[in-house]
Amino acid sequence: MNDGELQSWVEAVSLSAFGLPFRHKATFNGRLRTTGGRYFLKSHHIEISPHQLAVYGREETERIIKHELCHYHLHLAGRGYRHRDADFKRLLKQVGATLHCKSLPGARRSLPVKYLLVCRDCGMSYPRKRKADPRKYACGKCRGRLKLVEAPQADSASR
Repeated sequence: MNDGELQSWVEAVSLSAFGLPFRHKATFNGRLRTTGGRYFLKSHHIEISPHQLAVYGREETERIIKHELCHYHLHLAGRGYRHRDADFKRLLKQVGATLHCKSLPGARRSLPVKYLLVCRDCGMSYPRKRKADPRKYACGKCRGRLKLVEAPQADSASR
């Protein structure tokens, strides 16, 4: 599916689900991996992740389109368009949109733990992905001083 077909699809969903036209631009954005789509407040354009379409199909992607159209129509109407707003939640339910998209396989890659902040008094450890200055922190359990140690790395042969 290309951007032109997506544009037509979004326009059709807008008319059928909301009874209102979509008068702006809808495009695919291949960089979207942890979110299904985006609505831009200034330009009123919508971007949709093509990965959601490839992995979960048209039905789930249509729910994402409806979600973004909820932002779009509520914002243009001057009503609550944010996730926390009652208007937004009510409209989501009304049109059968999803609040959160499904996660893509392998989309969220966590950085490995490289450092540990260890309490000198009670031994409590705090794993860290980034190096931290132990003088800026105290133990949350006993308020003791911390020391920084490099975390033991998992052996690459055991993977």
